[in-house]
This record gives sequence, C-alpha cells and structure tokens, in this order.
Amino acid sequence: MKFVTDVISAQDAKTEKLTEADTALDGQDSGGDQPLAWAPIEPAPKKKRLGLWIGLGVGAVLIGAGAASAILIAPGTTVAGIPVGWLTPGAAADAISAHVSETEVTLTGTGDDVVLTGADLGATVDAAALADQAFAAHPMWNLGSWMGEPISGDIALDPTTADSALRTAVPASFDDPVDAGVVFDTTTASFVITPSETGTGVDLDALGAAFAEAIADGGKSLEFPGGPAEATPSVTDEDATTLATSLNTMLGTIGFYIGDERTVPIDPVTASTWFSIQDSEDGLQIVADQTAIQTTVDALPAAVDRAPVNATNIVDSAGNVLRTESAGANGRAMGDTSGLASDVAKQLEAGEGVFPISVTETPFESVNLLRTIDVNLSSQTATLYENGAVVRSWKISSGKAATPTDTGNFKVYAHVRSQTMKSREPDGSITETPNVPWVTYFNGDEAFHGTYWHSNFGNRMSHGCVNMPIDVARFVYEWAPVGLEVSVHN
Repeated sequence: MKFVTDVISAQDAKTEKLTEADTALDGQDSGGDQPLAWAPIEPAPKKKRLGLWIGLGVGAVLIGAGAASAILIAPGTTVAGIPVGWLTPGAAADAISAHVSETEVTLTGTGDDVVLTGADLGATVDAAALADQAFAAHPMWNLGSWMGEPISGDIALDPTTADSALRTAVPASFDDPVDAGVVFDTTTASFVITPSETGTGVDLDALGAAFAEAIADGGKSLEFPGGPAEATPSVTDEDATTLATSLNTMLGTIGFYIGDERTVPIDPVTASTWFSIQDSEDGLQIVADQTAIQTTVDALPAAVDRAPVNATNIVDSAGNVLRTESAGANGRAMGDTSGLASDVAKQLEAGEGVFPISVTETPFESVNLLRTIDVNLSSQTATLYENGAVVRSWKISSGKAATPTDTGNFKVYAHVRSQTMKSREPDGSITETPNVPWVTYFNGDEAFHGTYWHSNFGNRMSHGCVNMPIDVARFVYEWAPVGLEVSVHN
C-alpha cells in the first residue's frame, strides 16, 4: 500500500476526503483504485473588528466628555475678572484665591516701588461661594452658557492687615489724625467737644478699589501711590457736637422716675461720673460705670420712701369740696433694686436718661374740714369754726343802727386784696375810704375787711360791713374759700 508522505496534517487538524477529481498524488494520474489521502482544511478567515474598537474609543471619549461637562464650569466664564472655565468649582475656588493672594501692588513715589501682594494686604474674597455661583450659572453641559456674562465678586482688603503692611512699607507716609472727642466741663456743668485734627496716610479705600478693579480687568498687578495722602479723622467735630448736644439734653431730664414724675433728679456733675465717652472703631460711644451708679442706687430708698400724706379738703355742710387745702400723696416704698444699676448702665449706653423705678404704694386718705363763720351782732364777735370746734374768735364792729348789718345765712362769694370803698351817709352824702385791705364779701356789698381808721372793736361802727383788725381780716381772707357758710344773727 502506498501512502502519501508529503502531506501531513497537523495534530487534531480538521481534514477532508480527496476525490478522484482531485489532482493525483506525486503528479500521477489516478488510475484504477487509488487510495485516498486526507489534507488539512484551510482555516476560515477571521472577521476584522477594528471598526468596533474605534467605535468603542469614540464612545468612551464622548461619555467622558459628557461626564466632565457635568462637573466643569463652561469655557469663557470669569469670576471677579479671574478665568475659571474648564475648572471644577473646587479648582475654580483655589484659582480665585490664588489669583487674589498673588496679585502685586507696587507702591510708587514715596513708596520707592515696594511691592506688596494681596496676601500681604489681607485681600479676601468668598472664592468657594463665587465658584459655586459660576458653576450654577455656567455649567459646561449648557452650551448656551459658554462665554457667558462674567460673575462679579467683592474683593476687600482687611483694614488692620493692610494698614500694618503699609505702615511697615512706607512709615513716612503716616501721621495719624486725631478724632474729635466729648468731655464734661465742670465749669459749665455740660459736655463740650475736643476738636479733631487731620493727618496723613495711604488711602485704604482707594487702594482696595484699585486692587479690585485691576483684577476685574484681568490683571495681576497694579501701581498705587505710596506717598502721604490726607487722612481725615474717623470722628469729626460735627459727630462730636451731635453727641454732646444729645448728652446735654439728657442732663436736663436724667433721673429716676415713678410714672411721669422725676422723683429723684440726678444733678449733671453726679451724672457725669456715671459714664465716659470713649473713641472706638465704631466712633464715640458712651461707656457706663456701674460701680458709680450703684452708689446712687443704694441711697434711693432714703429719697423715695415716705409715709402717706392725707389730703385736706374744706367742705360746706352738704359735703361739697370748696377748696383742697393740701393735696394727698400716697405712701411708697422702693421695690427690689438688685438689678437697677445694671439696667441704668445699659440705658445710659443707649443714650437714655429716664430710669423707671418700682415702688409699693399705700393710698392716702382724705380729711374733710367743715368750716363756718358765726357773727353775733349782740356780742359784736366773729367766731371761726372747723368741724364744730372754735378756731378763733374776735371782737368786731358791725353796722351802726342807721346802717345795720343784715342778719341771715350767707356764703362767701368773692375776695379783693385791697380797694377803695364808698359808703352813703344818712344825710345822703358819699364817703370814700381808700385802700381797704383783705376784703371778703359774703352778702351783696357787705364784707369782712381790715380797718385802719379806728380800733373801737366791740362796738357798732360801720356802714354794714364787719370791721376787723387788719391781721384778723387777712386770716379770714385766707381761711375762708368761696362758698364758705356765714351765719349773721343777733
């Protein structure tokens, strides 16, 4: 049996049967019954997948770009003049802070070209909030927000840090101004001002504005004059005058009040020891001395506490009040004062000088005095009664027989301090008496009055009036109000 030895199939190779139509082995024709040989099958060509791999790459890039667009700020976005496009909010915040800190200020002129950075000047900006605002307004995924409107931001210089850096850099430019003040003048017992004085320095407000403007214009450096500029005082004469006027007004009403009553006034000199006027960053301020206030508070009970004072009223027989002889006053006792000095201190610092105090009151009572005058023509006496008790009694001179004093019950209706009196004599003639004092009318033209032209009291001498010694007439004038009842009888 002859075998083909130059056709070898690989191990485990797939084979196919050769037919007679196939070319004979060893270049011979096939004749008769030729044995068959097996040859390896040609492997099928592999499919090319390059396009697939390219497609996957482009897809991955597009997916990555889409993801980036969700976390990045759109191109062309600026915050306070600082570009933050293509950055995450966190990276944008860092870029904003770094830009502000690294921006340089060259002090020209007297500044001798000294360079200070934003960090030296205490420049601050809310970078995180601005970056978040930029992302919210201009996210990359929103193509319409690309190259959008800039985001403005406030860049400020810390006054204390900037002032310290500038004083170190250009000390010759600084001559501090003097603020106006307010002090108490014991001579006039009032508050007066101490005038202000201008000085020199570097204008921090202008520097801060120039710094922010340079960054807003896209810059990272600027020049600024380091020479002395006029520095105005923080507290002007007008400011001090306004406060002094307010304090002097307060001195006119300062005190401890029960209701609307200024029960315990505080004199200006004492009040001036309760507080001082101090110059602070916020201007002139009232600073109270609670210890000094406490001294006065401790003495308040002695000035406030009192027993009730009864009211005294003059009444007629029907109980009608004719005159209040003395007003009543409730008794009172100070309440708790443990926190009063602290409250007063707070009120003073707020510019308030009316200090309410609490008291416990005891109501007063009213005492009525029924006053009457009894004129006895027979005994030629006048007697004053109060609640039925004799107050005083005097001899008088009533009307003569030809011009008698009327009898009856009357009421005082008028008082005249002094006047000229005219009297008609029995023969019809008129007699004038000038400067008759302390006249108290009770019946027509009949009155009690003082008499300087005679001293014959106890006898009928008048034209109808009741003559009295001058001091007695004055007593009656002041003792008997309008409405007081007068009884004239024999």
